[in-house]
Amino acid sequence: MIPVVTALRLTPVEDRDALPLLVLGPSLGTSAATLWGDAATHLADHFDVVAWDLPGHGRNRSVPEEPWSMADLAVGVLTTVDEVLAERGDVGGTFGYAGDSVGGAVGLQLLLDAPSRVSGAVLLCTGAQIGTAESWTERIDLVGSAGTPALVTASAQRWFGPGFLDREPSRGSALLHALQEVDDTGYAQVCAALAGFDVRDRLGEISAPVLAVAGSVDVATPPDKLREVADGVRHGRFVELDGVAHLAPAEAPEEVARLVRRHLVGDPDGDGSRTLDEVHAAGMVVRREVLGDAHVDRATAATTDLDRDFQELITRYAWGSIWTRTGLDRRSRSLITLTALVARGHHEELAMHLRAARTNGVTVEEIKELLLQTAIYCGVPDANTAFRIAREVLSEEPAEKEAPDA
Repeated sequence: MIPVVTALRLTPVEDRDALPLLVLGPSLGTSAATLWGDAATHLADHFDVVAWDLPGHGRNRSVPEEPWSMADLAVGVLTTVDEVLAERGDVGGTFGYAGDSVGGAVGLQLLLDAPSRVSGAVLLCTGAQIGTAESWTERIDLVGSAGTPALVTASAQRWFGPGFLDREPSRGSALLHALQEVDDTGYAQVCAALAGFDVRDRLGEISAPVLAVAGSVDVATPPDKLREVADGVRHGRFVELDGVAHLAPAEAPEEVARLVRRHLVGDPDGDGSRTLDEVHAAGMVVRREVLGDAHVDRATAATTDLDRDFQELITRYAWGSIWTRTGLDRRSRSLITLTALVARGHHEELAMHLRAARTNGVTVEEIKELLLQTAIYCGVPDANTAFRIAREVLSEEPAEKEAPDA
């Protein structure tokens, strides 16, 4: 059963289609508007921001008649995202993703089931497994007997860090009110989906860059849950927010928005005024995410006084200034880079960027089509050499690597 999710556009209409798409996922018992509204104000200059509501939550009053799984929910989210992309004139395009709690679990599912579609993800206060089947059964029984209003007191204690409700009473009240308004059946269905969710043994399949963000006082998904995600995926980083509990986008909206910008577009301040050191730091992050730690560590170890300044120049301007720009996703930049390297005959760089392209979600079929096209526009000898290099590079991959693209 594929559940219906409802999209909420959080970016002003003017010029939003020119911005990269960012999809925001909610926590159980919250609505998109109450959880992400404040953070979205700090993201709208950089992204076309679309949030979605769970069945029976927020603006989504649709509740399926049959149970569904986390994989089913991910299909429902992707269906809605595809509708948005079609409106933008970008059918089948890629998007950035950020999700809290169950929204983060959906992010992991999307990264596994649709790896070529998600350019990067920020996963907050979540885990590859959340809770236990027994704990979710208890929650389902409670909601079945007393409704979601019975969860308010415990949620007020579990959702927020110390002093948050005193500092932000209106924001906290809006979140708790949204919980009371959740459809009981919709809430229970999400609990059942979480009870069956466990992708801990599949994290190594995820190749897109992932930032795992934990709240230091989150008891529902403690920091170790996020460290497990960051350590388990191929290109993961971990950040812990001090004094934050389970609803990081509402508790620390400016900081969460900054982390999303930094991870997805390399702009920590969001005002285009990064210092050279900040550009270099952002470039090193992207360089590691795209080329891999092993490659960067080898290059760093081989650096000498002769070429150290040159290596810093590449990191700062190629990776920090170009690869972090918002106008193209990393997959598109890989395709462009491969074409340019074939045209100029830069064979050593071509091998490196073929590996990077696979990390960025480019399929073997797409590489084949790109090289065929270079035979016409760059020349048959150049394409012939490129095909030889591609065969060597792609033969390094395990046979099962193509499975997620099937």
